[in-house]
Amino acid sequence: MGAGRLYTAVAAGGFRRYATYRVATAAGVFTNTAFGIILVYTYLALWDEKPHLGGYDQTQAVTYVWLGQCLYATLAVQGGGVEKDLMERIRTGAIAIDLYRPADLQLWWLATDLGRSLFQLLGRGVIPFLFGAVFFPMALPSDAGTWAAFLVALLLAMVVSFGIRYLAALSVFWLMDGMGVNQVMMITGVFFSGMTLPLNVFPGALGEIARALPWAALIQTPADVLMGETSAPEAFAFQAGWAVALLVAGRLLQSTATRRVVVQGG
Repeated sequence: MGAGRLYTAVAAGGFRRYATYRVATAAGVFTNTAFGIILVYTYLALWDEKPHLGGYDQTQAVTYVWLGQCLYATLAVQGGGVEKDLMERIRTGAIAIDLYRPADLQLWWLATDLGRSLFQLLGRGVIPFLFGAVFFPMALPSDAGTWAAFLVALLLAMVVSFGIRYLAALSVFWLMDGMGVNQVMMITGVFFSGMTLPLNVFPGALGEIARALPWAALIQTPADVLMGETSAPEAFAFQAGWAVALLVAGRLLQSTATRRVVVQGG
């Protein structure tokens, strides 16, 4: 089997695996829709007091909320993607089996996570987004070109998200447990991705730093592409730069870990 077919099959396997959790998916759809409603009315009240906060009008703020609910599980903003399985395999020593496979470790887990992301987008993300579009005014583009640019930004966001979580998972080679790392990822993911508030509203140096970090590529950048608040080439360059940097860092850390660290449990 060629490399392309191999990793396509791995991605398809990741999609099928998460598609089996139907009750959890339905619960996630309900949760994201409920939180979306709560956040929308909170944002509307905030934008009533501060019109054009962060350069957004109320319609754009509402769009941002529903896009965040759509991408929350898709991009594993608080973790909960394949990195949990990888951490457990490192902790138990089962990672040794992965290293013997005639496949690249990083690409294997990337393909698996892309399959997971695609299912979460279709199975859990689309319905809350459509609910928001039906019941609330949203600033959605009418041209196919903007939607195509948004899909490219979303794919790059998936890769950036994986890059962050892959680095976190590899830390278990040294820490022997991923609980603390997972907690840090939850906090940084929600705050710096713009899941709670758009990064555009962060003041001064804090805002500049937040918008320069890789988490900004997850929610903020795709949202600005969708609403025409940034140029697509600029957004792609920012996301692609972080994607390459994180994947290279993951490759280097993986090489160090598998060459120098004794596998836990084996």
